[in-house]
Amino acid sequence: MSGPIETRVQTRSDLAWSITVGGIGIIAFAAFLLFAWYYAATLFLVFAGILLGVALTAMTHLLQKVMGGPHALRLALVCVVLAGLLSGVVFLGGSTIARQAAVLSNTLKSQLATVKSFLEQHGVDTSYLELGAVTPVSTTDTPSTPAPPAALPKNLPSAGALASGGGAIVSQTLKLLLGTVSAVGNFFIVLFLGLSFAAQPGVYRKGLLALAPKKHRADVTAVVDRISDTLERWLIAQMITMAAVFLVTWIGLTIIGIDSSFILGIQAGLLAFIPTVGALIGGLIIVLASLASGWVAAFSAFLLFLGVHALESYILTPIIQRQALDIPPATLFAFQILLGVVFGLWGLALALPLMAIVKVIITYLREEDEEREPEFKMA
Repeated sequence: MSGPIETRVQTRSDLAWSITVGGIGIIAFAAFLLFAWYYAATLFLVFAGILLGVALTAMTHLLQKVMGGPHALRLALVCVVLAGLLSGVVFLGGSTIARQAAVLSNTLKSQLATVKSFLEQHGVDTSYLELGAVTPVSTTDTPSTPAPPAALPKNLPSAGALASGGGAIVSQTLKLLLGTVSAVGNFFIVLFLGLSFAAQPGVYRKGLLALAPKKHRADVTAVVDRISDTLERWLIAQMITMAAVFLVTWIGLTIIGIDSSFILGIQAGLLAFIPTVGALIGGLIIVLASLASGWVAAFSAFLLFLGVHALESYILTPIIQRQALDIPPATLFAFQILLGVVFGLWGLALALPLMAIVKVIITYLREEDEEREPEFKMA
């Protein structure tokens, strides 16, 4: 009789243990989701730093095929070249960028106001769009009578009014300073994380693998190496695509005769990092900025946008990125919209690399052992 009783007790003990482990797992997963929700901006910032580190590592691996040498020397050379390119753009084209950025901002504001006025004249309510204020234009031919000069105030403002105005000025100044410090701080955080990851990728890889249970460490190693390989190939291909979009857009707009062609080319190249959505936003900005030069220029800019989009979608992406990622466009677009709505700009910009990681993990889990190819090993 003791045998069945012991078996029953053991079964109950295993069931209780399974329930306990399952409950702890559910609570830990819920806590992780809550943590990710409240600190999404910080997590995205760290992930952007990791992507920068992967990009620098990918460029050092490409340089290894050309010159060889230690990893630290190749990384230093890559950083010097990138810093030189950035400095050249800033010093040689800094004044041009600043001037064209100011012209582009004024042009976009003017065109948005024109669009709002056109929609309101045709009975469309645009109050919720916040397209910008429209200055009313007088339609009469009679010259307007100059307004009499405003009378000077007889009494000076009260101390309360002065304090209120001074407080508003200080508040706006503090908001501007805090916003600038936050943007600059985020830039240096991403830069520091990227350089740290790229300087010693093996150290961080070993640390990540050490967190995995011993019996699953081989699988985790294979997944980590495959994710690293996928992101490296995608980032190299993406940088080539962004450079091509910038050059074609800049040269095309210059030939058409559009003002701010250089800054429009820069924004088109940067927005090419965001698939589908970035191209649409860049094309809309280009068309709006071209309206100031006339309908012929705007139509030519629209044709240029279609040509650049076709070049990116049907030539560069299939040729350069065919071995990097294979994600259906509708799935990617839906994932971008979801992350963009939930997490804002960070989610929209980093949707593709996040989806690539998820795809690599799911593909690995669905593969059989005999189907798995040897994985890429980081130096």
